[in-house]
Amino acid sequence: MTPDAVPSSAERTAVTERLRAEIEAAFERVAREEDFSGVVRVHRGAEVLLERASGVASRRWGVPVAASTRFDTASVTKLFTAVAVLQQVDAGALDLDASIGTWVPLAGTEISEAVTLRHLLAHTSGLADDADEEAGESYEALWADTPSYAVTTTADFLPTFAHKPARAEPGTDCRYCNVAYLLAGLAVEAVTGQTYRDYVREHVFGPAGMDRAGFFDMREAEPDVAEGWEPVHDAAGGLTGWRQNIYSYPPIGSPDSGAHVSARDLTTFLDAVRSGRLLSAESTRAFFSPQALHHEEEGYSVHFGFGLEIEVFPDGSVRSFGKDGINVGASAYLRWYPALDVTVALLSNTQAGVWAPMGAIDAAVMSVAADA
Repeated sequence: MTPDAVPSSAERTAVTERLRAEIEAAFERVAREEDFSGVVRVHRGAEVLLERASGVASRRWGVPVAASTRFDTASVTKLFTAVAVLQQVDAGALDLDASIGTWVPLAGTEISEAVTLRHLLAHTSGLADDADEEAGESYEALWADTPSYAVTTTADFLPTFAHKPARAEPGTDCRYCNVAYLLAGLAVEAVTGQTYRDYVREHVFGPAGMDRAGFFDMREAEPDVAEGWEPVHDAAGGLTGWRQNIYSYPPIGSPDSGAHVSARDLTTFLDAVRSGRLLSAESTRAFFSPQALHHEEEGYSVHFGFGLEIEVFPDGSVRSFGKDGINVGASAYLRWYPALDVTVALLSNTQAGVWAPMGAIDAAVMSVAADA
């Protein structure tokens, strides 16, 4: 079949069945090796190729994970924030190229008036992050001296970064920055009069059909929500127990992290954006467009979009669109391979949970794509 040929029904079915077999085999092997605790959901178009739930949602009570279990998505939350911002751009209330100071008071801070919403969403703001994860700093360490439970609104985060000198001039480089999305969330709050969480529930989760998604407080009982846990090892590396993540970051989600969704919710969200149900045609195109080169990998380059990370082959075609998230006791991955229309959602209640399964699934998809 030539690259521009339209596959026949039989050819598409054959590719789908091979994808199903190779993805399932790859995931099951790694899940056993890694003792995976979480949920995976993979579909091609509307057809589900794989859905598995394994492990425990609560290590204290031994509650098993179900396909419907909601997980902390960590930084995958940034995708919901990007859509919220673009919705307000569509409404004429926000401008991607206006200073963030238009909506967020900057007096007395180190945040430059030259920083725009475009810079913030594409990680080109030059802002000093609260914890520079690319430099190896620990987000968990932020809360050693600051009580995490005292940080519950978007504005509560400002003291953690607003007075740090900028790392670079806006627009001069590309470096992942959590606090950029906190500022973007404050802009949404300023123009809508709603809290960030209320806005996303009503205008992102609702229209997308994510009926059970939310921002659940660790201090409150919420059914069917996985608890985050991390293994504790002795000096020799042996497992001695498990530690819950209740003091590792603030107790409720924010514009940069912490929304709770199921694996089905994640794939539903991406379907809703692709189909134009959440954004205008112009903003939908912008959401899926590279905005800034981040780095080169062997055989492709990685660009930041508005929330998404976009892998691009040398010929300009897209290898994948994706976003990952990681916190103590939480990891998540949402990825779409447009050439085969394969969407992958992985959620885990451990920090290391999704990486090995995603690597195995990626290799399986690329193997089939090479022959398709």
